[in-house]
This record gives sequence, structure tokens and C-alpha cells, in this order.
Amino acid sequence: MVCDRCKTAVKNNLEENGLHTVSVQLGAVEISESELSTAKLNELKQSLSDLGFELIDDKKSRLIEKIKNVVINKIHYSAEPGNQNFSDIIAAELHYDYPYLSKLFSDIEGITIEHYIIEQKIERVKELLVYDELNLSEIADKLGYSSVAHLSSQFKKNTGLPPSHFKKIGLSQRKPLDKVGKA
Repeated sequence: MVCDRCKTAVKNNLEENGLHTVSVQLGAVEISESELSTAKLNELKQSLSDLGFELIDDKKSRLIEKIKNVVINKIHYSAEPGNQNFSDIIAAELHYDYPYLSKLFSDIEGITIEHYIIEQKIERVKELLVYDELNLSEIADKLGYSSVAHLSSQFKKNTGLPPSHFKKIGLSQRKPLDKVGKA
């Protein structure tokens, strides 16, 4: 889950399946039922799949989802300045050593956490350019880039377009957050 609409969709789906939610967070759901029958679990997996979600029930996959959610929350939803050290944030929030998390992420996702962060930042830059509320200097500062030149260089390297050209063509080049980092 990558947005509030996703959380609402999952919560509604669980309730439609007769389950009682305790909490629904990005990437994690807690229900009051202590056990589910195999049939109910399969039914839930299918109904979530129909909505474009996946039930993740192994520890490593849950860790990967948590890493993604930390990155997405910090880049897309945090009001804090962007000059944060992601390795420290991820390690602190997940209570694991960063080298372990980094290797696990790379092994399973096929890209590094750093590359995933860059792709999320570029997607956020696209969003901010389309909304046209901040200039490029403000966007660079908000996302923790050292300069507008660094942001522009990274943006062009990842999209093939300079930010000014992207701003002209707009929405057609954006990706849904759950597709960022996938070919």
C-alpha cells in the first residue's frame, strides 16, 4: 500500500470479507481475528489480488515492504527537510543493521536501496513539477539535493529529459508509486 486510498481500499476489502481491522498502515494490517482458515486466507488473497494488492506473509518480504514504506513516507509524505540520511532512518525504524537490509533489498529487488530512493525522489520531482507550486531550487532543497544542478543531472539521467522539458509534457510520464523501481 502506498497511499491513503490504498489503506481505505484494503480496510474496506477486509471488512467485506468479514474481518475486523485493528489498524491499517502503509504495508501492514492488523486484524482482531487470531486465526484464519485456509479457505478464508485464500479468499482474502484473491480479493486483495483483484484490487492489485498482495498478501505478504514471509519475514524477508515484509522487511522489503517496510523499507519501501519508510522511503515512500519520507520522500512523498514527510514535511521534514529532505537532507536526511536514509541509511540511519531505515536502520532505526526497522531495528536492523543497514548493511543487512541493503543486501537483502538488493538480493530480492534486483536494485540497491540507494537506487530505489533516487527513483522515488525523481517521481516526487515529477509530481512537484506537474503541480507547479515550487520552483526547481525549492524542489531541490525539499528533497535534499545539494544543488539544482545535481537534481537536474540526476533527473535527466533517469528520465532522459531535463526538468524544464518534463514540466511542459506533464502527467503522461509519471509512474504509480508501487511501480517505481520496476522495469
